[in-house]
Amino acid sequence: MHRIYTEKPFSRPFASTALPVFLLIWCVTSQVAAQSRAAVQQPVLGAQSAPLLHLGNLVFKDLNKNGKLDKYEDWRRPIAQRTADLLARMSLEEKVGFMLISTARLKNDWSFEAPKNKDAITSDFNEDDLVQTGNMFTKKPLPAPMMMAAGTTKGVTQYHLRHFILRANVSARTTAQWANKLQALCEADGLGIPAIIASNPRNHITRDASIGLSVGKTVFSTWPGELGLSAMRDLALVREFADIARQEWAAVGLRKGYMYMADLATEPRWQRIEGTFGENADWVGQMMTQLVLGFQGTTLGPTSVAMTTKHFPGGGAAEGGQDPHFDWGKNERFPGHMLANNLIPFRAAIKAGTSAIMPYYSIPQDTKYEPIAYAYNKGVITDLLRGELGFDGIINSDTGPIEMMPWGAENLTLTERYKRTLEAGVNLYSGTSDPSQLLETVRSGTVDMSYIDNSVRRLLLEKFRLGLFENPYVDEAAAEQLVGNARFQTRADLAMRKSIVLLRNEPQALPLTPKTKVYFEQYYRQPNPQANPSNVFADKAGKYNLTFVKTPEEADVIVLWITPGSKSLFNSDGSPLYLSLSKNAVDVAYVNALTAKKPTILAINFTNPWVVDEVYNPATTANIRGVLATFGTTTDAFLDVITGQFNPSGKMPFSTPVSEAAAQNQKTDVPGYLEGPGYALFNYDEGLRYNK
Repeated sequence: MHRIYTEKPFSRPFASTALPVFLLIWCVTSQVAAQSRAAVQQPVLGAQSAPLLHLGNLVFKDLNKNGKLDKYEDWRRPIAQRTADLLARMSLEEKVGFMLISTARLKNDWSFEAPKNKDAITSDFNEDDLVQTGNMFTKKPLPAPMMMAAGTTKGVTQYHLRHFILRANVSARTTAQWANKLQALCEADGLGIPAIIASNPRNHITRDASIGLSVGKTVFSTWPGELGLSAMRDLALVREFADIARQEWAAVGLRKGYMYMADLATEPRWQRIEGTFGENADWVGQMMTQLVLGFQGTTLGPTSVAMTTKHFPGGGAAEGGQDPHFDWGKNERFPGHMLANNLIPFRAAIKAGTSAIMPYYSIPQDTKYEPIAYAYNKGVITDLLRGELGFDGIINSDTGPIEMMPWGAENLTLTERYKRTLEAGVNLYSGTSDPSQLLETVRSGTVDMSYIDNSVRRLLLEKFRLGLFENPYVDEAAAEQLVGNARFQTRADLAMRKSIVLLRNEPQALPLTPKTKVYFEQYYRQPNPQANPSNVFADKAGKYNLTFVKTPEEADVIVLWITPGSKSLFNSDGSPLYLSLSKNAVDVAYVNALTAKKPTILAINFTNPWVVDEVYNPATTANIRGVLATFGTTTDAFLDVITGQFNPSGKMPFSTPVSEAAAQNQKTDVPGYLEGPGYALFNYDEGLRYNK
């Protein structure tokens, strides 16, 4: 027996938007079980405009509104059968639109341009098309105008888009409301195919929070940066993190993650190392396993967030550390012939069941593969990824390989580029919402239709497995309660502490003893002692039994926490990259003058393997008694460690070069721990504990 409820938690969000109350159909499972243990179990259905079809005690959604139960609407059937039926019903225009994933914007959300008004972002749709006249990264002219984001209604009803990337950083309720409105729009259109909403990471402390990299600090539970998760050396807590983040994402309607990076930190100057898990391929493989299983489960299902592992076959061997978002960084070099090492984390992600893999923009050099960007590279995608590694999921291009970063294919027309990437194996194109050029390519007759059908089949399979055809809606009130709750944040706070690495402690300078007078300065881009007088930490003095003083001269110990940083990735200009602190916004003379005054505890936030010889040399820097590494953590976590309230346990996720010359001479594809004696100041996997 089935009952249909009209429940207030689901009806409230739509009351204010003049949308009808959507229905929740609930199966009384005890009665179904009483009828027969072998009987199929009615799933929870979420419907707003689709009529309901009753077959005995079972209920189905009439998504195409034809008054009968079609195979793709029948949740009892195998997913492969449902997929085949729906694929046969889709027009060419629907299939082509289905192969694009583009940015979706909320009302007053101007992610790619200056705000046009001062109104707060709302959950309403932004109906303005955004046309790019230049590459959003390099600012160079494009061969044709590129629509990065279409008006939402137009995108769904005219362009047949069903894949979206959400960039906005808003409340859990606003995200959930917008997701429900998007799903209602999709349900009302055509075959009623639901949307899938993707995002970049939203759960980390990140220095370079940029579109396409990380959303940065959000209302979600806040964890260490990716390097910090790696430094914990706690796979069980990594798995717990992924499961917690999964719950938060799914609660607001985010069901696809553009994450995580399986790339290796082998070129220490690369500007995306902050988003990696370090330089050791085997360890990164173990991290990827836990992340995929935590977000997706052992199989993709109605509570999963589908993962998109990136950037195949690894982008960490970037020439000169420059990134292939730019033409000056388009080459990836393998002088150590270690491409196979790059593949280890991807093999792990595939074995764990990652739903999708994203190839990078780079051109491989020093390999057997054709020197053309990976999205165009049939040898890399079809032969290596599909054939050798056995990946059968979705191949999702990075943003803009057709119009913006067509490295090695610059002389091809747009039609030829689409043809080449289709034949290489791309299934889902990121970066444009306008299907006209891809549609023209298919209609030209130069591309076998099987490439289109195989792509759409894979994309449909993911949606069916995620349970979106049965219920794509979320409970907005429940999302607000779940996201970032205190229990989740308590576990994240533990991770913050476990991510901190103690590197030097001479002679037992740490933990700080009670009653110590401490001058504590946090240095970000420029000296800022005014931000660190005693009153800033007055509320913490009692907890830590320390006295925070206003000047170094008053102190027994100076605690200096430096956050170096080069330009944001998307402010790159192609100039040479360096790892010395003086080249990365640190006033070395100021630091040395400060640390010369009193015994010092030096902490450095590593987003790259910084070269610190200008401020610390263990043979000659007598006043620096302790050194710590952080990777995106909180002040409270840091204070807990230096006062001994938490015994440090972190380990370095990469080696740090002993000098700038060592950094410049490191082979791009060779991890630092294999560079040989004399390369590193701090070694991979190094980390101390207090003797208690």
